[in-house]
Amino acid sequence: MLKSKIDKATGFEKRFENINTVVFENSGEASKAVAQEIAALIQSRQKENKPCILGLATGSSPKGLYAELVRLHKEEGLSFKNVISFNLDEYYPMEPNSINSYVRFMKELLFDHVDILPENAHVPDGLLTKEQIADYCTEYEAKIEALGGIDLQVLGIGGNGHIGFNESGSLQNSKTRLVALDHITRVAASKDFFGLSNTPRTAITLGVKKIMEAKRVILLAWGEGKANIVKRSVEDEVTNRVPASFLQEHNNAVFVLDKEASSKLTRINKPWLVEKVIWTDKLTRKAVLGLALQLKKPILMLTDADYIEHGMSDLLADSGPAYDINIKIFNKLQNTITGWPGGKPNADDSNRPERAEPARKRVLIFSPHPDDDIISMGGTFMRLQEQGHDVHVAYQTSGNIAVADDEALRFARFVIDYNEKFAIKSPEADDIYKKAQTFLENKKNSEIDIPEVRYIKGLIRKGEARATSHFVGLTDDQIHFMELPFYETGTIEKKPIGQEDIQLTMDLIEKIKPHQIYAAGDLADPHGTHKVCLDAIFEAVKALKPKSFMDDCWLWLYRGAWQEWGIDEVEMAVPMSPDQVLAKRHGIFKHQSQKDGVVFQGTDAREFWQRAEDRNAETAALYQELGLATYAAMEAFVRWHY
Repeated sequence: MLKSKIDKATGFEKRFENINTVVFENSGEASKAVAQEIAALIQSRQKENKPCILGLATGSSPKGLYAELVRLHKEEGLSFKNVISFNLDEYYPMEPNSINSYVRFMKELLFDHVDILPENAHVPDGLLTKEQIADYCTEYEAKIEALGGIDLQVLGIGGNGHIGFNESGSLQNSKTRLVALDHITRVAASKDFFGLSNTPRTAITLGVKKIMEAKRVILLAWGEGKANIVKRSVEDEVTNRVPASFLQEHNNAVFVLDKEASSKLTRINKPWLVEKVIWTDKLTRKAVLGLALQLKKPILMLTDADYIEHGMSDLLADSGPAYDINIKIFNKLQNTITGWPGGKPNADDSNRPERAEPARKRVLIFSPHPDDDIISMGGTFMRLQEQGHDVHVAYQTSGNIAVADDEALRFARFVIDYNEKFAIKSPEADDIYKKAQTFLENKKNSEIDIPEVRYIKGLIRKGEARATSHFVGLTDDQIHFMELPFYETGTIEKKPIGQEDIQLTMDLIEKIKPHQIYAAGDLADPHGTHKVCLDAIFEAVKALKPKSFMDDCWLWLYRGAWQEWGIDEVEMAVPMSPDQVLAKRHGIFKHQSQKDGVVFQGTDAREFWQRAEDRNAETAALYQELGLATYAAMEAFVRWHY
């Protein structure tokens, strides 16, 4: 059975949960633990001279699991010769060699690297005619039944709670079938298909009934983006609106989570409701601010009765009365607000988030994509520059895959027109344009761009990033284009972080010797790029820690366009006036390729500048709701201690 190093909760502490849940420090540790369970099952079946029937999933969640299974095969001799696998689903229609085919996914991540017999690896056929699908699905289930059912089913979970492609509304007795994909599902997948218009509308999926008949079910969920749906699936009622909740009625199902995916579970989010806790400053702040927001009361208006009625009587006994606790938390929140993100010179900094000295700091802002700096912390970026700090910005990736094809062709044509206008003869430029034009006119859905097209797209984003930095007031020597190698694949799927990525990051930090580093702290970034870029920074900072200049370097994390830090997490909040909000908007507008229908829109129809403004306004509104001063907008930061 799965055992987590950090999940020590008892049955009593899990009483809000209707499914067994196991929480790991991170997805890597969790994937290894699940791989060990699968390996043990395969080996026990081998000893019995029996096949092991595995139900397998695709998507981002099982990637680490498959990598570990491959390692166990190559390094520890785990054989898959007795394994018979059945994949959950496949897009329809879909050619097996397509870049987005689940046949290709499974081959590249697992099947081609282990000794499973090809005839034992089953993935639904995306090339059937519609007339063939019903009989095919019946036969797919019959094969499973003839083998005695699935021994262990691996699942991921969609943002709407789907398992396989059993979308919201699916019934518990649903069979393997062709389904229409939910809009939320298609939007989530659209990044893999380079836009919603290219994303399939239908898929073949194993039915809920077959999933529920599996002898063991392990559902994997990673990241903050899955936290809300995990809570609904685990703690709320069983409903076909959230198909994953059906697993509450399975007698041997487990949700395997990392810390972020488990963060909304009651025993983790509000542990005082399920056990006696030690009321640390951090936990007290979380509880009090959460209570104030729940009751829609300013902090200073909370009463003893409010605490008692909401399971916080122990806190009153330890630190009460409510008035004293309220004052303490109010002051702590008040002290996070500063108009001087680089520190206020010649001022008492004992209650400020940043140091007063040195008065002029060297600042390094890391931006995963060429617009994250201005979108996520544009107000702070401009404030740091205006207040005289030596500000540098580092664009970690080219962001080239986020540029539309017609935009690339338009810029390539500009070069041709420019040369003609000024009588510049450049047959090389003509050849590049013709090559790009021919490729783009014949490009298939999800086909990888040729290098010339990728370079053009990268130059577009580079020019926009430079324009933004000039708008803020930086000079060219303060602008750094890193082009980290992990990103430059031309596809959504990136390479793992490598030593070269870390070394490039270390070199830049050592060159600037910053007093402040700002980095994107998005742990649920839909593209995945933010997380890899952050890991590169973390590894670089750890490696550089022995250097003397690092003693004076603080690392602040900002969030991207999708979400904000929890109000209880914020350690520095930089307020913005209406004029500063408008200036930030104008800075974002420099990124013209990311306006008016971007390639990776995500589930939010608003443009990036709208998301940023709304998010910053919402943060300011929370401060106001809690009884603090009213501002037009706020950007929030958390300090990372290394």
